[in-house]
Amino acid sequence: MLMIGVAALELAEHEKRWLTAPGVAGVLLFARNYQSREQLIALCDAIREAGGEELLIAVDQEGGPVQRFRDGFTRLPPLAAIGAVYARDPTEAVRLAEEHAWVMASELRASGVDFSFAPVVDLARGNAAIGLRAFHADPAVTAELAQAYVRGMHLGGMAAVLKHFPGHGSVATDTHKAQAIDPRGLDEIRRDDLLPFAECIEARVEAVMMAHVTYPAVDSQPAGYSRVWIGQILRGELGFAGAVISDDISMAAAGAAGSVGERVRAHRGAGCDLVLACFPEVVDEAIAAMQGEASPMPARLAALRGALGASWDSLTNNPQRDRFVARITALHAVQGIA
Repeated sequence: MLMIGVAALELAEHEKRWLTAPGVAGVLLFARNYQSREQLIALCDAIREAGGEELLIAVDQEGGPVQRFRDGFTRLPPLAAIGAVYARDPTEAVRLAEEHAWVMASELRASGVDFSFAPVVDLARGNAAIGLRAFHADPAVTAELAQAYVRGMHLGGMAAVLKHFPGHGSVATDTHKAQAIDPRGLDEIRRDDLLPFAECIEARVEAVMMAHVTYPAVDSQPAGYSRVWIGQILRGELGFAGAVISDDISMAAAGAAGSVGERVRAHRGAGCDLVLACFPEVVDEAIAAMQGEASPMPARLAALRGALGASWDSLTNNPQRDRFVARITALHAVQGIA
């Protein structure tokens, strides 16, 4: 199925028609879709009025450089700031990861958004696109903090989405701009990059997002197009039974499969349950590629729907939230990180 992007603060008439097309499962929101919390709630209501209550609504609300909704929401520090705390106080870092996740999740749920594509579990090993979005360079530390983050999301009523499988942090190229090749063998990737994914899968995460990276020692196809990575390793070796999600098909590194329609079909053929078409310019062609798809929401995707969230008023009158917000926003002062 597809998760699509829309252009502005309100739905256009043709976008309302998109939301009723077979194979469309939801909408991924961006900063272009946000002006205020009140406007966001109205947009979420309009999306579900047009396409039905089952439609999923998502965003990238990681913190740091990737936080789409800012004014009116807690300014979240990057995950790297939590990783920096780990060196002096691992217990404190684990607690901060859980609190960061709970604040992020509870604020989005109070605003009508089902889930954020989080947490990033790539290793902090120099990738241009990952940077401060990663917790740490050490796989074991990343795994421990990511598991805490998943717990916090679940406590906030939100499903968790690990990204970017099997690991985007150890290759330098930014896949938004160019094709990325990681020459390492599977044993090295298993030892390092796969460890956080494996340990978080055991913590019952609901979804995994694929990387637009090619690992030629494992398969000639980019991971999101790869039956080896999705079928044999993620599902077979790691036993993952949740939803598999592509990265945005508009990214430069997704171009190996050809046209927009070919990209959609390649991801679907490899085993992706949800394909992201984030830019409105590609949505018509992406929808056309889904002709013949059944419209009911698969159970794997239905699990991404948010649990009943608190109202914003109840959040702002919650002393525990006040403590969490004070503690995580203090991380903005971490030297050289936030």
